[in-house]
Amino acid sequence: MTHIAVSHGADFFGLDHYPPTALSQLAPYVTNSTPYSQQADIAPLVAALETPADQEFPPDQAAQLAEQLRKVSRDHHLKGKPAAAARALADAAARAAADHDPWHWTLITQTSHDTAPAA
Repeated sequence: MTHIAVSHGADFFGLDHYPPTALSQLAPYVTNSTPYSQQADIAPLVAALETPADQEFPPDQAAQLAEQLRKVSRDHHLKGKPAAAARALADAAARAAADHDPWHWTLITQTSHDTAPAA
């Protein structure tokens, strides 16, 4: 199983976890919610969403991405889990920016051998 762990998340350890497909589904919404003249500003976010991998966004960029993700989360065409994921990502990015920390995405791949046996 593969997922992305995003820093400054809401769990006890300060992480949020997303399957790569949940993130890649957001990429077209991010692209379509941004005017053409500002596409270069969101290119790192779109690339990270389309191909989730290890990524680090500096605090100032995290603040900008938080704004864009909030905008996407409020899009009336985006409902349910994708909207909630966009909002959670926006909140994590905003927390990183507020803390003056980089916002980290970490690709985690687990095999069935990595899990503990049932008790």
